[in-house]
Amino acid sequence: MKYLGIIIDKKLTFREHIKQAADICRKLIFALSRSAKLNWDLSHKVLKTLYTGGIQPLLLYGAPVWAETIEKASYRKMLTRVQRLINIKIAKAYRTVSNEALCIITGLKPIHIKIKQTAELYNIGRENSYKNLQIDHDKPRKQWLHPTDRTIVIVTDNTHTYIHTHIHT
Repeated sequence: MKYLGIIIDKKLTFREHIKQAADICRKLIFALSRSAKLNWDLSHKVLKTLYTGGIQPLLLYGAPVWAETIEKASYRKMLTRVQRLINIKIAKAYRTVSNEALCIITGLKPIHIKIKQTAELYNIGRENSYKNLQIDHDKPRKQWLHPTDRTIVIVTDNTHTYIHTHIHT
């Protein structure tokens, strides 16, 4: 069953969704490679922009729903192969270079980490974690803080996301 662009199976494995997303992105990369001759014409900045703006959003679509399934090695491998294809083109490297090295060279996070980060950021917003912050709750409009009077900083490491708030007085 397909709902809002996410393929859902009876066991909620999301295998078909991940497989279809990987296939679509792989075809896009090959079509782009044939039409633009990526090895010669486009710079690494343009290729990185194409990946972060076009291919990565396709891979991450619906990630908060199926992010837990990425723990299975076969699903992670499907998405890593796609990222590896574009990383090789961005870095203009040989195909024998490891994916970890390619991620470091290109400055892109491995796709499984990006999926977990996307799901975690979604869950933070969904849990209404801002309720505990002292921002404009139950105050008359004249007492509301101006947006420039507070700073919200989101810090993410490989495992957690932290929200720091500073209110200027």
